[in-house]
Amino acid sequence: MEGSRPDPKPLLHFTWLKDKQRRLRDGFPPPLGLRVHRAVSWLGRAEAETEDPDVRFLLLWIGFNAAYAADIPRDAVPSAREEFKAYFDALIALDGANRIYKAVWERFPHEIRVLLDNKFVYAPFWHHANGVSGYEAWEDMLGESRRSVAQALARRDTVRILTGVFDRLYVLRNQLVHGGATWNSAVNRGQVRDGAAVLGWLLPIFIDLMMSDPGRDWGRPFYPVID
Repeated sequence: MEGSRPDPKPLLHFTWLKDKQRRLRDGFPPPLGLRVHRAVSWLGRAEAETEDPDVRFLLLWIGFNAAYAADIPRDAVPSAREEFKAYFDALIALDGANRIYKAVWERFPHEIRVLLDNKFVYAPFWHHANGVSGYEAWEDMLGESRRSVAQALARRDTVRILTGVFDRLYVLRNQLVHGGATWNSAVNRGQVRDGAAVLGWLLPIFIDLMMSDPGRDWGRPFYPVID
């Protein structure tokens, strides 16, 4: 399914965020400084990619991963969904201007509904298709997910919606990274385009909010710089 609107230009962008990072970076603790530096670098490259939605989505996902993923002891590794929720809880608590809320409820309500309703970015659908036991009722599971989303929409539960959206984007990420999709494939243009549009709008907000609260423990990044 195709999105209803072309890729928008985010309110925040690489140049603005890079300028802010340069002004504030001396006051950042090293883990945050590294996260922001890496995330902004990938955002800049993604913004320069205007011709290839597949590449743009992957570049944005790398930037998102640089921003949120933390190095966690193996005996305490949470699921991707748990990591997403914890990260979104922290961001929304900082978002006094309601920029994330406005993106979800005003700028991208159609694209988000399409992603959440799309079985091709719903993990249990693929588990069943690949013969994994326990997912025979994936259609019922998707129906329950839709009801849960409808309730979250009615409550304006931004964290719940964001977590659901990034669940779907994570499946899309896996399809592309693990060779489960053809480059420039006609069968997934809608979700790739919508995913890149949503992520391209939200990631700059996420990075800006992180820079605005350097005192928060955002976690130790994977692969720190080591001499």
